[in-house]
Amino acid sequence: MELYIKHMVSLRCKLCVKAELDKRALAYDTIEMGVVKFFRPLSASEHLSISKSLMLSGLEVIEDKKAILIEKIKMAVIKSIRSKNGDDNLNFSDSLSRSLQYEYNYLSNNFSHFMGITIGQYMIAQKIEMAKEYLLYDELNLSEIARMLRYSSVGHLSRQFKDITGLTPSYFKQLRKHRVRIALEDI
Repeated sequence: MELYIKHMVSLRCKLCVKAELDKRALAYDTIEMGVVKFFRPLSASEHLSISKSLMLSGLEVIEDKKAILIEKIKMAVIKSIRSKNGDDNLNFSDSLSRSLQYEYNYLSNNFSHFMGITIGQYMIAQKIEMAKEYLLYDELNLSEIARMLRYSSVGHLSRQFKDITGLTPSYFKQLRKHRVRIALEDI
């Protein structure tokens, strides 16, 4: 049995889900981004219990089949962007169709209807979020970031970055230096 979880996009989310499952002694096969695979079906009370506790953590169990499909598309986009060894010879739309076993037009139409943006726009937004993360960590230069995110050039990354954020990557990076740190005890 698979349980699909919305907003589960980081290691911290996976650890939160793992803690909730362990707390209830629910045996599972794997926990991946957006999905938990169980050895057996959950009882109605187990399902309700885990749904309520995950909601308190900002996560949401997805029941609707179309919503599950949309979440699978989002996870595939994120996985593709984070993949260090993406196959540039394989078109993302072909890869997505193959992995989800639907025609790309069907996936694209459902995603656009449900999310209000295209899969391509979602992918660009996720790439820019990752670029912002890299810029904040200040470990890579813009050329390295462009290469990691599979942009054809630094200029292409910079134009998309400015279109999405309204800032140039270099200005965004400068803002990081002016951020005021607040001590935990002052929060």
